[in-house]
Amino acid sequence: MSRLLDIDQLRTFAAIAETGSFTRAAEEVHKTQSAVSMQMKRLEERIGKPVFERDGRQSRLTADGQRLLEYARRMLQLNDEAVSAFAEPELTGSISLGLPDDYADRLLPRVLAAFARSHPGVEINVVCEQSTSIAQRIHEGSLDLGIVTNADYGGGLSEIFRREPLYWVASEQHCAEDIDPLPLALGPQTCCWRRSALDALDRAGRTYRVAYVSPSAAALSGAILAGLAVSVLPESAVRNEMRILKKADGFPALPLCDIAYLRARQARLPIHDALVGHIVSRLGNLPTAAAAE
Repeated sequence: MSRLLDIDQLRTFAAIAETGSFTRAAEEVHKTQSAVSMQMKRLEERIGKPVFERDGRQSRLTADGQRLLEYARRMLQLNDEAVSAFAEPELTGSISLGLPDDYADRLLPRVLAAFARSHPGVEINVVCEQSTSIAQRIHEGSLDLGIVTNADYGGGLSEIFRREPLYWVASEQHCAEDIDPLPLALGPQTCCWRRSALDALDRAGRTYRVAYVSPSAAALSGAILAGLAVSVLPESAVRNEMRILKKADGFPALPLCDIAYLRARQARLPIHDALVGHIVSRLGNLPTAAAAE
C-alpha cells in the first residue's frame, strides 16, 4: 500500500489542530464536515495510527498526531513556497490593513500566514481599531483595506463577505450568567454588538448592569474568562475556554453579525486585488457551526 501522504489531507489535519474543531476546520478548508471526517479517516489509515481523540466538544491531538503535525506544517510550507515560486507575476509592494482586535486574535493568523507564504514580496501593515475608526480611515485614504463589523458605512466602498451568529458568552469555569442584575462586559456606546445586546435584554425584560467597558477585545475577554461578566461575540471570536449561552439558559436571540471588507478608492493595484481575493476565499460566507448543527 502506498505510504505517500496527501497534501490536501495534511492541510485539513493542520486546520483541525489549529482550530480544535472539525466544524471550524471545514470552513477554513472549504469542505463539508463529512468530507473533513472522511479525510481524517483516510489519513489515519495511511499512517496506521489515530491522530485525534475527543475531549468533550473539542478534538485533541494524540501523541502521534503531535508528531505528524510537525511534519505536516513543514510539508505544507514547502509546498506553498514551491507553488509561489512558479506563480506569475510575483507581487511586491506594501498594503495597510485595518481590522478590530476581535478578529485579529482568531482570524489574522490564518489569513496572513497563508498570504505571506503565497506572496512573500508583499508587506502588510496591520492596524487594530474599532470598525467605525477603520471606516473613517478608509474614507480618508489613510488605510487601503479594512475588515469591519457590518457594512453600513456608505460611499460604496464596503462589501459583506461573511455572516455568522452573534452569541452570548461566559466563562467555562464560572457562572456570571446567574448573577442578578446580569453583569455585562461590552464595547463603548458606538459598538453595534453592545446595542444589539442591550436591545435584546430590554425586550426580554431582564435586568442588567454594564460592569466593564473597553474598546479592547482582549480586555473584554479577560473579564469574561475571569467570571466577572457575560458578553457578546461573533462565532469566529469565541474561544475554547468560553461557554455559549442559549435560549435554554435564559438568554434572548441576537441578530446575525455581518463582516465586510472596505476598500479605499486608491487601493486598486494587483496586490490589493490579491489580498481581497484571499480574505474572501479564506473567510467568506461559508456554513457556520450553528448552521452545521
